[in-house]
Amino acid sequence: MGGAVAAGAAVAGAAAGWVAAPVAAVYRGPLAPRARAGIAVLTGAVLAALAARLGARADLVAFAYLGVAGVLLAVIDAAVKRLPNALTLPSYPIGVALLAAAVPVTAHGAARLAHALAGMAVLWAFYFVQHFLLPHAMGGGDVKLAGVLGLYLGWLGEAAWVTGVVAGFLYGGVYSVTWLLLGRAERKDELPYGPFMLAGALTGVLFGGWFAR
Repeated sequence: MGGAVAAGAAVAGAAAGWVAAPVAAVYRGPLAPRARAGIAVLTGAVLAALAARLGARADLVAFAYLGVAGVLLAVIDAAVKRLPNALTLPSYPIGVALLAAAVPVTAHGAARLAHALAGMAVLWAFYFVQHFLLPHAMGGGDVKLAGVLGLYLGWLGEAAWVTGVVAGFLYGGVYSVTWLLLGRAERKDELPYGPFMLAGALTGVLFGGWFAR
């Protein structure tokens, strides 16, 4: 059953990624067929991983939305160092609505939603403080994305939240240090952080819950 759900999610994700890919083109320029196919494949892989982890649960719809939007945000940020408001801001009401819809058919659903909202607020505030103190190191788009990721990680619990946040910082730190050591970047260079935040969140979703079992 789990394999069938993951396979179905992979197909649906690839189709969604193919259809949504032109959104990335608005910000990064025209997409070659190979690039569009790459977005489709990556989206399919992300949704398959989410489905394998969550199974055929009501909240899978909410996480599938995050998977599709997250791939687009990662692709755009990697290309032009920007996390568009058109993708981050609507993800707040959409995410809350989709998770709230799952509450009645989810064990401890109301508590999960409360944890999700708390996780959203705390991670947004955490990133906002960094942006306020070091605006050149942490962009406003990162702050807006942080709240969205905190929402979803909070829904899954403290272990997933902590794992996702720490993994994001770890991935970004390793990338930055490696680029500096290779001479590909300087300390003042702006590096896209969104992809690492998203990769960290995916790590938290897929593996963070294991620590709570």
